[in-house]
Amino acid sequence: MIPFKRTLEAPDYSFFLFGPRGVGKSTWLKTLRPWDIEIDLLQSTQYLAFIRNPGLLRDMVGTLGADAWVWIDEVQKVPALLDEVHSLMESHKINFVLSGTSARKLKRQGANLLAGRAITRKLDALSSFELGDAFNLDAALEFGTLPLVVTRPAIRKDILKTYVATYLKEEIQEEGMVRKIEPFVRFLEVAALMNGQVVNMNHIATEAVVPRPSVTGYFSILTDTLLGHWVPSFRPRVKVRELGHPKFYWFDGGVARAAAALLDEPMDREWQGRALETFILHEIRCYHSAKNIDREISYYNTPSNLEIDFVITLQKATVSKKAKVILLEIKLSAKWDAKWEQAMRDLHDSGKVEVVAMYGIYGGDKKLVRNGVTILSVRDFLSSLFKGEIC
Repeated sequence: MIPFKRTLEAPDYSFFLFGPRGVGKSTWLKTLRPWDIEIDLLQSTQYLAFIRNPGLLRDMVGTLGADAWVWIDEVQKVPALLDEVHSLMESHKINFVLSGTSARKLKRQGANLLAGRAITRKLDALSSFELGDAFNLDAALEFGTLPLVVTRPAIRKDILKTYVATYLKEEIQEEGMVRKIEPFVRFLEVAALMNGQVVNMNHIATEAVVPRPSVTGYFSILTDTLLGHWVPSFRPRVKVRELGHPKFYWFDGGVARAAAALLDEPMDREWQGRALETFILHEIRCYHSAKNIDREISYYNTPSNLEIDFVITLQKATVSKKAKVILLEIKLSAKWDAKWEQAMRDLHDSGKVEVVAMYGIYGGDKKLVRNGVTILSVRDFLSSLFKGEIC
């Protein structure tokens, strides 16, 4: 596999590392340092040993000196280990890296999350910056940017199909996240088809033929296992009820296509447009993770029912201050149409928020600036993003 340099920086302090399966967490951690002890709970012998006796960890690492580093992979499989980790941090001053695909099982079982003694970092699929010369926008929109997908293009469809099957088997079925797998499989396909769209729970329940309460629980599983995330409807003012439904975006466009059973179908224009939105969101999240920035990303419908794709909040609204925001409108088209700027201008002119910048991102190659709106090609936007010039 081509060694891609990740932008995420490891803290010199105990930390949790979460990320969807297949994004390269273990590969990245192996490049950081020689670990004093590595424990891989995907290995059945180690898993069974620690399930039977979590105290075995103390026997393994108890002789290490202060400032030693221990890496436990797939820590969510044995939540009871965290009590031992906590104790060893206190008594032996040992540092731990605790990696996994989800904190869901830890939270559900009331596991000890170490009360601030370990910070949290997240790793996602590869960004355009990390891919460097290997970045191909068309391939990223169609197949995503999982490391194996990028490095093995000849079998990328097979990799993505296997990814979804493995997720269902190992994350869902074996972990007992749902009582019956068949309704969840139907939901998964509908949820993937709705990638980047406003979520109506009742509609999805009807399409997937599952009870409405189950849909809510299923989306919770997707977010907890980091397969996707909500983009809420933006509220310009404090104490204003949020009227819009949220959108749901998958973490990777290729995985979304695989879950929707569309890998063998050509992408239509609508799907390509949502794939571009998904990818831009992914890139912003990767940049924020690398810089340890926590900013809300939302979307906005103006009173005239025009939509702004993404609103990045730089400063939240208070009783005495307006929110400070950056606005993004994203279009696949190679030619920019001035009418696409209207929603951003409406919010800017409303006086409800302080608009710091407005960007149009499109499939063309010219940079345009008019009346406060900067229009950039996808590549120019990504370049500016990772230079720290956007948000």
